[in-house]
Amino acid sequence: MARRSVSVFSLSFLDAMTCGLGAVVLLYMVINASVVGRTGDLTATLRAETERLESEVLDGQRNLVELQNAVREIEDERVAAHGLSSRMLETVAEVEKELATFEADTLARRQHVNQLMTDLRTLEDSARRLSASTPSLETPGDRVRTHVGDGDRQYLTGLKVGGRRILLLVDSSASMLDETIVNVIRRRNQTEERRRQAEKWQQAVATVDWLTTQLPRDSDFQIYTFADHAKPVVEGSGGRWLDAGDRATLESVVTGINEVVPAGGTNLYRAVSVIAELDPAPDNVILLVDGLPTQGKSAKRSGTVSGKQRVKLFNNAVKQVPNKIPVNTILFPMEGDPLASSAYWKLAIATDGSFVSPTRGWP
Repeated sequence: MARRSVSVFSLSFLDAMTCGLGAVVLLYMVINASVVGRTGDLTATLRAETERLESEVLDGQRNLVELQNAVREIEDERVAAHGLSSRMLETVAEVEKELATFEADTLARRQHVNQLMTDLRTLEDSARRLSASTPSLETPGDRVRTHVGDGDRQYLTGLKVGGRRILLLVDSSASMLDETIVNVIRRRNQTEERRRQAEKWQQAVATVDWLTTQLPRDSDFQIYTFADHAKPVVEGSGGRWLDAGDRATLESVVTGINEVVPAGGTNLYRAVSVIAELDPAPDNVILLVDGLPTQGKSAKRSGTVSGKQRVKLFNNAVKQVPNKIPVNTILFPMEGDPLASSAYWKLAIATDGSFVSPTRGWP
């Protein structure tokens, strides 16, 4: 049997195909390994980036919550500021209204200054003429008490102390503590003893002391102090007359006035009402005061009393004065009340009384 011949080409072709397949498999394995490595690296990178972004998102959410809280706080502050602004605007409007009232009062006061100065000069001239032409009707031996001053005293002879029944009304309000508003506010918070020793009040007390030495021996008298209310200096003597010829009574009056402590507002209406309480009525009224009243019949006090309101309170009070009863006023100094001198001077003229404004240290 003949042997089959082997083809060299066929074997070579198979070798080539096998080598090619091996090369392809090797190439695939190399590429696959490279792809797997790169994929792992990329996955790790992406995972890290994802975690970073998630962290930023969480931080952003926390910041958002903080910003929302800050916005709420700012909104609350804005609402509070708006309310405060509204209140401030209302306060400014009230202050502007008060300033307008004060400016109007100031203008009215300035308009009265020149007229007031003229009236005062006329009054001083009249007092000097009366002093020169009127002889003294008093004799030292007729006095129950005497008042001894220090040094030379210029006693005002225009004051009418005569009469059968003499009523003294003494202002004991807080304004009698000093001549300036600032010092009045300061002194009214001091002790009672310090208030009694205030220079202005001591001048009023000395004036009452001096007036008791001028009372006719055969006359009756009564002394009331007034602030928020009117009350007699001698406790228990309200509504009745005291004997000016009784030395003990006069001494008790002086002791009583020395125990008074100035306090409260000025209620002239209550003071003048005393005239109607006395029977028989007085035939001479001597008023010791330092300005226009700050209270009326109701005795209710508001925060501020304007000059026009005080004039109205004064007019309402003096309407109670019966006809033919002279009112003699001793006006002590007080700042911020320029209309007082004119008002009390007109009262003296209308009632046929007198008006004096004592110098410091009198009597």
